Amino acid sequence: MMTRRELLALMACSTLPKQLLANTNDAPYFSDVVNSGALPSMSERLPKSPRVVNLKAMDRLPGEHGGSLRMLIGRQKDIRYVPIFSYSRLVGYDEDLNLVPDILESYTVEEGRVFTFKLREGHRWSDGSELTSEDFRYYWDHVILNRDIMRGGMPARLKSRGQGPVFEVLDKLTVRYSWDVPMPQFLDLLAAPIPQTLALPSQYMQQFHNKFQTDADLSELIDTHRVDDWVGLHQKMSRQNRPENPNLPTLEAWRPTTLPPAEQFVFERNPFFHRVDENGKQLPYVDRLVLNVSSAEILGAKVATGESDLQVTGIALPDYTMIKEAENRFPLKVSLWRRTQGSSVALYPNLNCQDEVWRALFQDVRMRRALSLAINRREINQVIYFGLANESADTVLPESPLFKPEYASAWTSYDPEQANALLDELGLTERAGNGIRLLPDGRVANITIESAGESTLETDVLELIADHCRQIGIALFVRSSQRDIFRSRITGGQVMMSVWRGLDNALPTADMPPTALAPSSVDQLQWPVWGLYYMSAQMQGQTPDLPEVQRLRKLLDDWMLSTENEERETIWAEMLAIHADQVFSIGTVNGGMQPVVRSARLQNLPDEALVGFSPTSYLGIYMPDTFWLDDTL
Repeated sequence: MMTRRELLALMACSTLPKQLLANTNDAPYFSDVVNSGALPSMSERLPKSPRVVNLKAMDRLPGEHGGSLRMLIGRQKDIRYVPIFSYSRLVGYDEDLNLVPDILESYTVEEGRVFTFKLREGHRWSDGSELTSEDFRYYWDHVILNRDIMRGGMPARLKSRGQGPVFEVLDKLTVRYSWDVPMPQFLDLLAAPIPQTLALPSQYMQQFHNKFQTDADLSELIDTHRVDDWVGLHQKMSRQNRPENPNLPTLEAWRPTTLPPAEQFVFERNPFFHRVDENGKQLPYVDRLVLNVSSAEILGAKVATGESDLQVTGIALPDYTMIKEAENRFPLKVSLWRRTQGSSVALYPNLNCQDEVWRALFQDVRMRRALSLAINRREINQVIYFGLANESADTVLPESPLFKPEYASAWTSYDPEQANALLDELGLTERAGNGIRLLPDGRVANITIESAGESTLETDVLELIADHCRQIGIALFVRSSQRDIFRSRITGGQVMMSVWRGLDNALPTADMPPTALAPSSVDQLQWPVWGLYYMSAQMQGQTPDLPEVQRLRKLLDDWMLSTENEERETIWAEMLAIHADQVFSIGTVNGGMQPVVRSARLQNLPDEALVGFSPTSYLGIYMPDTFWLDDTL
């Protein structure tokens, strides 16, 4: 008998009898333009083998077309959430975190290094142009390999052992990417909330490329779109993850219709979207998404007055009581989903900070353990999270197949006595008159924690942690700034310690890359200089000098060349164990609750689920194209 996972994977690739793809299943939204001949009928718009979403097998209801969904965003740039929510990918994760073909009809993987992708015959971009291997060829030949556009060469994440793939067009619908060594993270890159781009609508994009356009026409377009040169023009017009160009053809469920700046952004259904339900009805069910820009400070209050039909971003647990009470006055339903971060709030001692004394202390595991043992996580959970979260280190969640209880409990007991003993061992035995310890150079042990200033939860949690740390003779102070400044100061080593969320993806499987557990990016708050070293192919930054960090990097390199799931599980287990023992990030609680607000008419959202940027793409893996409005309610 097939497992549910196997069944869902099969359904993702299945086909419908031709008679079910009748034009009677078309959205009424398109009736006028179809009848006028301006738009082909549904049967002509769909791929020959559309992706069939069997809702009944997913314990959901087949729906009806129509209606608009209002959402609130705190900034104009937050329209970028739409392609994350829509989650149309070459391959994507389902709710069980299995990879299934989506835009692709099928794919094969040989030896973990040869990936062959088959497109759906007749699949079209939102402007009606065909999606073919030529769109992949265009991106490869004229973007990836173009040193004017890619000044630093091929993106590092497309390389394995420093080498990129060989790209081949096998036929109109088939392309292949081949590496000399395994590339196990490739499919995960394509399924990410912000996926690796492999194709662009070539017919549209050629007008902005110097190989296909005259200098005179390019000059006119450069002036029109207010950019410096043709490279800036091409980049601006091709941003798939920032839907600011209404003319850029898309493969997502909804296409943008509004050119920024604006106070309201409207997305309308893509007439060529490739998914249908089991009855042959083209998805999405909802016709329009309407995003209204609101001040982030009052966004929660606006949700509580019924101004949003679907809201998962811009609100947090402190808004829950107010919004829940609004259920009595407005046709809303409010659920609490669990967040996917390894810690709702985590502290990151900067092991690369410029201050030599603090750098030496933070690189000593006793300092990191002492800070962790000083935190009263039970108090944080009860006071801030209403006792609904899990008191835990910054690690994977119990829902992950890689979870072990010892990862969550490592150095998380509230034990000021042991914390004080560890600091005494470090030689921090002298204290000032106010009880704060003195550093080896005579300075008072004051730690400034820097924040991007985007979360009231962070502020509330840090107030409690500051009280906890004073009991072990450490004074904490918080400095808030804007995110760009926050990030640049960390990279420059000016930040001693920062506060942010924990692991972005605390729901990994062994087949997801463990990049967050080892130096791999300049954005990693605990070791930005070491991360830059590997991100820049060892051209910038510095190599790690801590044995445990060197081991983590070696394990990550081993994972990147692995071909067997069992080997990957072993690597993950050792990396998680090291991460827990060494406390490179200091977690507080995880499994915190995220309010999810919907119109009482909106169907097919789970009552309980996990939500976060990765791996769920917020709502993405729950397929918002299958949400629908029940007019009988």
